[in-house]
Amino acid sequence: MTTPLTTGRPWRVIVLFSVPLLIGNVVQQLYHFVDAVVVGRRLGVDALAAVGATGSMLFLLLGFAWGLTSGFAIPTAQAFGAGDFRAVRRSVAAGTLLTAACTVLLTVCAPLLSKPLLELLQTPPELMDDAVVFAQVSFLGAGALMFFNYLSAIIRAIGDSRTPLVFLALACVLNVALVIVMVGPLGWGVGGAALATVVSQALSVLLCLEFVRRRMPVLHVQRDDWRVGRGELSAHLRLGLPMGFQASIIAIGTLVVQVALNELGAEAVAAYTAASRVDGLAVALLQSLGLAVSMYVAQNHGGGRPDRIMRGVSQATWIAVGSAVVLGILLIAFGASLVRLFIGDGSGEVVDLAAQMLVINGASYWILGILFVLRGALQGLGHTLIPTVTGVIELVMRVGAAIVLGSIFGFIGVAASNPLAWLGAVVVLVPAYLHAHRQLAKTPITPMVMTPTTPIPVMGPTDGSMVVDAIVTQPIMLPGGVLTGPVSVAPRGRRRVGRAGVRARRRTRD
Repeated sequence: MTTPLTTGRPWRVIVLFSVPLLIGNVVQQLYHFVDAVVVGRRLGVDALAAVGATGSMLFLLLGFAWGLTSGFAIPTAQAFGAGDFRAVRRSVAAGTLLTAACTVLLTVCAPLLSKPLLELLQTPPELMDDAVVFAQVSFLGAGALMFFNYLSAIIRAIGDSRTPLVFLALACVLNVALVIVMVGPLGWGVGGAALATVVSQALSVLLCLEFVRRRMPVLHVQRDDWRVGRGELSAHLRLGLPMGFQASIIAIGTLVVQVALNELGAEAVAAYTAASRVDGLAVALLQSLGLAVSMYVAQNHGGGRPDRIMRGVSQATWIAVGSAVVLGILLIAFGASLVRLFIGDGSGEVVDLAAQMLVINGASYWILGILFVLRGALQGLGHTLIPTVTGVIELVMRVGAAIVLGSIFGFIGVAASNPLAWLGAVVVLVPAYLHAHRQLAKTPITPMVMTPTTPIPVMGPTDGSMVVDAIVTQPIMLPGGVLTGPVSVAPRGRRRVGRAGVRARRRTRD
């Protein structure tokens, strides 16, 4: 689906582009929300806490695999953009083989490591049995998650961003239905909740495969394509491994937070889990806006429009801050009521702790909104160092705050670790973007009619704030072939033949 972001009012195109991204984020967060409601209501606070106690460990191992498989789709997008369909098929084959190898390794090793890792994280004894069951079932079904993510990524890589969203929505709806049945009437406990996720994702994999078989012949791998060489496998790993490690860096922070929570007891773990589910719904809007800014900046940077970049980022920042203030007010006002959906009225201390965390986060959303927009802008400009550095800063701030403040103030200190991490990142992002803004102001406006493109977000897992791991802007196949070069246009509509040998006429104004 072609998505032009180089014309129109900047704030409007950014908001419109963020809508489908928001839908995808909200659908995912609603699944986590409903899943926690069912577990908390049907099985009790300890079961909810047990599921929450596995979150950081699952995020570390599955997050690495998720980032890895997302990176495997980048060579596919590049080959498709170049019109090299044989390279597309070989890239798909290489990515599939590597995904399968990672699946086998994770499925065999991770279940055996579940209990030792949970013990290392100092999981409360009363939560251990349920936590081990939930983790082991999740790891045994890791292949479904990995292949769903990989198939979604390669479908997006050839320009279809809508179909993965549809399959994601179907998977989430099915998951909600299955978790209600497996936890409720069937009485399978937290293992049933984990199994519901695995089954729904496995069905999504089958739907993706059938869609590729029927609608996407360019992805049909032939027998000779499976004979991939070491160089091709290495090329995919060079892109996939950094994304996997980036997710792992984020996960290390969550592990430390989890340890701090475990030391405070089951009620603290349950409160943090419930608050995080509510918080995830609120943050989805800001996440989507940040990704939309990345796409917007990437397209306008390629199109020679620094003026649009500066206006768009400025307008998006105000939108993010305004939205964050509204979200924060709503969360502070109704957070406690939302938390009671998970556990009812019988656990007053858990509700109070969760509500305090939501107040802390809600009052700090404006910082997170600035973080998403500025980080997205820098990534859209092709800057990788500063976004990576801010990720490390978030890790250090989150870990330090959880350890130091947690030991002094208890749960409130641990809850404050996320806003402090956001603040630490923003302190670096603001001057970095202002420097980029000054450079853009010096850049001449040289509008070009670019090859029709679609931006492809290649995303890894997130925690608190999202890092857009990669952005691939690829040409779209047109009748008669692919246009591989931009077409420059003289101001005020005068005609000029660009490098692609195509005459084009376009106004330079918005």
